[in-house]
Amino acid sequence: MRPKNKTLHIGGIDIAPGERTSVDIPLAAMYTHTDVELTVHVINGKRPGPHLFVCAAVHGDELNGIDIIRRLLNYKQINQLRGALIAIPVVNVHGFLNQSRYLPDGRDLNRSFPGSDRGSLAGRVAHRFVEEILRQCTHGIDLHTGARHRSNLPQIRADLSDPITHDLAMAFDVPVVLDAKLRDGSLRAAAGELGIPLLLYEAGEALRFDELCIRAGTRGIVNVMRELGMLPSRKKAQKVHNPVVADDSRWVRAPASGVMRTRIALGDRVKRGEVLGYIADPTGLNETPITAPDEAIVIGANNLPLAHEGEALFHLARFKRQTRQVASQLADLQDTLTSDDPPFFIGQDDSLENEE
Repeated sequence: MRPKNKTLHIGGIDIAPGERTSVDIPLAAMYTHTDVELTVHVINGKRPGPHLFVCAAVHGDELNGIDIIRRLLNYKQINQLRGALIAIPVVNVHGFLNQSRYLPDGRDLNRSFPGSDRGSLAGRVAHRFVEEILRQCTHGIDLHTGARHRSNLPQIRADLSDPITHDLAMAFDVPVVLDAKLRDGSLRAAAGELGIPLLLYEAGEALRFDELCIRAGTRGIVNVMRELGMLPSRKKAQKVHNPVVADDSRWVRAPASGVMRTRIALGDRVKRGEVLGYIADPTGLNETPITAPDEAIVIGANNLPLAHEGEALFHLARFKRQTRQVASQLADLQDTLTSDDPPFFIGQDDSLENEE
């Protein structure tokens, strides 16, 4: 006889093997006495396997992950799931309602883990997430974007010293991977304390949907689930972009205050000393060039043309001798993800199979 999966217990609800449901977990109410709930979508497969959580909007204004999860839940092969998928489209519900990165108490939820049931509002939300979600899972993927007026190239950030995390980061299959050590108070750090491998996917800008970033994220999660044996492997060989781990990354900051004109775009390969843009005073009489300190790939950019001296403008990742390879892979990824017609995962009946 085939082994059966286990029953999950989330938010006081039992989810039996083969069952799919949504659970609403109460959070602190608004001061208007309006209830606030954390909505969790649970798919518990009939057969045993890893328990993967995928969450978005830990920062309430980061929206791409919400649509990634919607498309993931509509993926046809999800009905063949082994193990369990626990999907949380909006973690920071209070921030989401206010279109804010932070909670109403001004705290950053991603600096408040593992939290406390007697702590601040952020600490209480973090504690509820750890107890109800994190402790149920074996693996995790946390979906993020850049902040307001800042766009991030699709990239994975993970602690690559853990071999399982490293393999999952490579399986996600976006060309850029940053070896990012765990940061105190983050969801990644809380997962690390529990021995749970976690990937952080960064792509796009706050309060914006970016179709390419959403497609890359959706496909990446499916790739990870296949790597974990949660979904059937592809019948046809998948084109792999051979992700490259960045040696380091740094922000190039504004050398002066003024109005910025940008000369490069996300994903561009830049050479040492290349002009990335100019800072000028509002009259345009005085201009200061912004130059690249080294050969690199642009993985983040400030979209606001108004800048103060010292403000972070361009996030550059160095890859030693592989910069040309990464640039080529980024172009290939963009071609792959923009060639689908119609876009995959738009509706209930769409699937990833038109990629192949």
